Amino acid sequence: MTNFTDWDIVRNLLLAARWTIMLSLIAFVCGTLVTLPLLLVRMGRWVWPKRLVTGYVALFQGTPLLMQLFLAFFGLGLFGIDVSAWTAATLALTLFTSAYLLDIWYGSIRSLPKGQWEASRCLGLSFGQTLWRVVTPQAVRIAIAPTVGFSVQVIKGTALASIIGFVELTKAGTILNNATFAPFKVFGLVALGYFLLCYPLSRYSRYLEKKFHAAHHH
Repeated sequence: MTNFTDWDIVRNLLLAARWTIMLSLIAFVCGTLVTLPLLLVRMGRWVWPKRLVTGYVALFQGTPLLMQLFLAFFGLGLFGIDVSAWTAATLALTLFTSAYLLDIWYGSIRSLPKGQWEASRCLGLSFGQTLWRVVTPQAVRIAIAPTVGFSVQVIKGTALASIIGFVELTKAGTILNNATFAPFKVFGLVALGYFLLCYPLSRYSRYLEKKFHAAHHH
């Protein structure tokens, strides 16, 4: 099986990288859809729902993503629910992503001056109108840099999905290594793949942060 050319290795890794990107995007989009209603609950007045949301965040931030993937994949099987590696990886990464996005976005809203809520109330705006027209545009500007920064963690997190059999970049590297017996070359290329995906996002996140701070201080 050593008749793999370097181009074969690169081509296979590029094909697998598609799934890494796809899984990251799905986790981010679904994570956002899960986060938004939880964010509203966390900002609301009901004590018990707020506690549940806080517990949810603590659970998914306080346990390893690997364990969450195992539970999604094997745990659901215990209840007779047959899940594919795709479904399990999507589910685990969505919940993982939402727990962190919730913290980032809630923190961004909380960091705005309290006076804005009061001023909006004096102007006769409802809670919803204040949130949508006054708070959200400002909170989004604060949240964008840490959100982009967090997307790097999601991409790295997809690497763990290889353990439940999801063929993305890391898994493809393992398969190719078994076929070529050239671990340094194969995993060097895998590392390069992650670097090319993550480094631009890290740089962009830092750029946004600087830009926001500059705008904030003017």
